[in-house]
Amino acid sequence: MARPAGKAEKNSEQAPATARRGIQSIEVGFRILDVIRKTGRPMPLKEIADACALTVPNVHYYLVSFQKVGVVQQHADTGHYGLGPYALRLGLAALEQFDVFTTARPIMAEVAAATGHTVFLGVWGNKGPTIVYRVEGSRSRPLLELRVGTVMPLLSSALGRNFLAHLPDALTRELLEQEMASSVPESHGGTAGNAYTMADVQAIRDEVRKHHISRCRHALLPHFTSLSAPIFDMLGEMKAAITLMGPVGAVDDDLESATARLLSEKARSISATAGWVDPEAAAI
Repeated sequence: MARPAGKAEKNSEQAPATARRGIQSIEVGFRILDVIRKTGRPMPLKEIADACALTVPNVHYYLVSFQKVGVVQQHADTGHYGLGPYALRLGLAALEQFDVFTTARPIMAEVAAATGHTVFLGVWGNKGPTIVYRVEGSRSRPLLELRVGTVMPLLSSALGRNFLAHLPDALTRELLEQEMASSVPESHGGTAGNAYTMADVQAIRDEVRKHHISRCRHALLPHFTSLSAPIFDMLGEMKAAITLMGPVGAVDDDLESATARLLSEKARSISATAGWVDPEAAAI
């Protein structure tokens, strides 16, 4: 006969989930480190304390311990505190361990589930923008034309336009020149039947940089549209992009739509994991 549940067991089953407990002193310590990081320069003790809303003696205790392990160093000439050599080693180690593929996979699954459409992860390969992973949505049909390993065009794909806008010209120039000789502009000032001009290309770059997301309709596959959001590393360099594709009319591809915002937010969260700091947020 099964033993009746005890009082403690009943309470544990009925109690709402609570936040996981942590060590408060560690959280306070990292608040101090974050102030030094965001300021971007060595700071006097009182300025750090004021920024953290802590007492000077309390902050000093933390800084002494941080100095002992090398996370913080005190400059002999000014007495100001800045990040130390171990902080640099931690940052480099985190950069080396970051894997965009591993980080992006669950986030792409979220986007596919939320929108019902196919989501791609693309990187810059030796032949140009290349699909390295894809997730099917519940409303999407298999896009056999866009398999893992497919190299995408610069001008006629949302993924390509993202790289065109964010990579150095030296990396994209050769592929761009090849495409300009044979491509027809979509809606950036060109005339149907004529190849893209540099003015068309600059208009694409400006639009992507303005909205932090790229769009391409009808160009890659007839009656399909796509949105692509860039992923940056801690140096602010574009390393990848997540791209959503679906039929025109089924996907709200307005650059200010909820779909575009969701894609952009998820790409930014991946970038943040890589150590990227949004310059717009940092300026606030």
